[in-house]
Amino acid sequence: MQLTRRVLAGSTAIIAAVLGLGLATAGPAAAASGTWRAYGNTNPITSSSSDWTCGTTVTVSSSVVAQTCIVVSPNRASMQGAVIVRNNRSSLFMANAYVSLFRPSGSQVLDTWKCPESGVGANSWSVCFGQTVLYPGSTYAKGTVNYRELPDSPPTGE
Repeated sequence: MQLTRRVLAGSTAIIAAVLGLGLATAGPAAAASGTWRAYGNTNPITSSSSDWTCGTTVTVSSSVVAQTCIVVSPNRASMQGAVIVRNNRSSLFMANAYVSLFRPSGSQVLDTWKCPESGVGANSWSVCFGQTVLYPGSTYAKGTVNYRELPDSPPTGE
């Protein structure tokens, strides 16, 4: 299910975390560092005032789902790529993720960001964010979890 939401209920801490945006591509080539952020049982999309445009949620392992998103700041000045991982298991799930941003023409925006292997807590959400970059207009994200390609996010609006 494609997901685009704007929620005006984020705290400064969550907004700051979301704006630590980043980009990553679907491969283990040289990549900039991304950052994992644990959300516990709080949905990262609905707890943010930023606009999230996300691809289809897919199963990446038993009881673990993920999706690729592009996150645009409320003032539309900056953006970042993100990979959301939801672990519905009762135990830790180890994950790495890559995320990259692309213009509709297919040209890559800046870099690919990699979040190294980390544990996603039991029954919780974690997000791999790339770096925050200037928002150049319509952009989409590509991502992977544990080297499994995820569906692209739809392009953001201008």
